[in-house]
Amino acid sequence: MIKRFVWLVIGFLLGVGSSWTLMRRVRRVAVRLAPADVVDRWSGNVKAAVNEGRDAMRAREASFKGVSARSGGK
Repeated sequence: MIKRFVWLVIGFLLGVGSSWTLMRRVRRVAVRLAPADVVDRWSGNVKAAVNEGRDAMRAREASFKGVSARSGGK
């Protein structure tokens, strides 16, 4: 039983380590190959999309709270 646990932990650590290493390499290559104007434009688009999604979420939540307040909390 101990051997299985040891191999499970070793496999988990190898998986985490290899995933982390792969992501570091992919990010380095992406930064090296991406032109600066594309990075600036995409980061602006992503920020705008996140802000728009948050605003929509808050509006929908407010509408749900308004419905539950009018119906007496049911």
